[in-house]
Parts: sequence; structure tokens; C-alpha cells
Amino acid sequence: MKTVLLTGFEPFAEESINPSWEVVSSLEGPSSEGYRIVCLQLPCVFGESLDVLLAAITTYSPTLVIAVGQAGGRTDISIERVAINVDDARIPDNKGHQPIDQPVVANGPAAWFSTLPIKAIVSALQQEGIPASISQTAGTYVCNHVMYGLLHALRDKPWIKGGFVHIPYIPQQAAMHPGSASMAAETVKQGLKIAISTALRVEVDECKTGGTTH
Repeated sequence: MKTVLLTGFEPFAEESINPSWEVVSSLEGPSSEGYRIVCLQLPCVFGESLDVLLAAITTYSPTLVIAVGQAGGRTDISIERVAINVDDARIPDNKGHQPIDQPVVANGPAAWFSTLPIKAIVSALQQEGIPASISQTAGTYVCNHVMYGLLHALRDKPWIKGGFVHIPYIPQQAAMHPGSASMAAETVKQGLKIAISTALRVEVDECKTGGTTH
């Protein structure tokens, strides 16, 4: 049985919950499609988050790794295209670290691209009526740190697909941030299931536009 490693983050920045973990943790276990999901909570801490993730990859030998993070203010499920080799923290992490203009990996390449079929995933989500798009930036905080470190670690493991998905606030968070968009946890859960099944099924991504003009 194939193993899918799905990660979410602990709360950060004075939030009481993190929707990535709220949703991811509900997906643990075997799937009717013939794979099992292992769920892992990552600390919102530079360095430590990657140590936890890479240890889990060694332990579980997954076929697919999808890291999920909160992106308050976004309006849809965002499938990240690229991670850059920069830590530039606007706020400290959960242990008070605030790296500025530091590489994720010393002497690593400037960027790594997701190995998920990102356009096929967006298409599959949209066909089910779930708002989704390709994102051209995972930021420069712990989410980008994890995505870059993950893809760097998988550079010589082409049999493991990996990437990152950002999700909006869930409604109970948005209620504390007037004017912010939200998405129901059940919708996000359905979206992640679709993303997983698409990533396992599609070997060659769709050739369709996913770019922006700005």
C-alpha cells in the first residue's frame, strides 16, 4: 500500500488554531483508493520543522509528500509552484527566531519547483467546484522554508513526489479577522483528498496556463 505523508503546522502569530493541522489531522488512516495517509504536525520553527519532516520521510518511506500551511487572506486553495532559497521572516517563529536574508540551504540552488502535477490538481479542484489556483510564491517564512527543504531533500529521490499547498482561514478564524476570506474545513478536506488522488494518478502535468500578468 502506498503511503502519503501529509503535514500541517501548529498555530502561530497569536492564532489559537492552524487550519492546516485542523484539516490534515482528520485525514489520518487508510483510503478507499488503496493508499494510507500518515499525518504529521510540524512546529512553526525554522530548522526544527524540516528536521521533523525529513525524519518522517525516512521513517515512513512515502510515495507522496504534501505539506499544507495557512495563508490568511487568500481566497482559495493555492497549489505552490516554487520555493526559493531564502528565509526572510517578517515575524519571529514560535521559538523567537527571525532569520533575515539567510539561505534555507547553504550553497543550494536559488529555487526548487514542486514535483506535484500542480495544474492537474487545480483543474480537478475546480471541476468539483472548489476554488483553486496556482501560486507563484510560498512567501519567505516557515512554509517556504519547509517547501524548499523538502524539495531539496527529494532531489535525488524522483520516486517521491513533493510539494506545498496553502489554504485560507477557516470561518472561525476569519470571524476574528473582519473582511478576511475563509473556506469551510470540510471543503478544504475534500480539496486535499482530490489533490492527493490527482498527484498519485497523474504522471505528466497538464499543459495549460497557470501564470499571472503581475
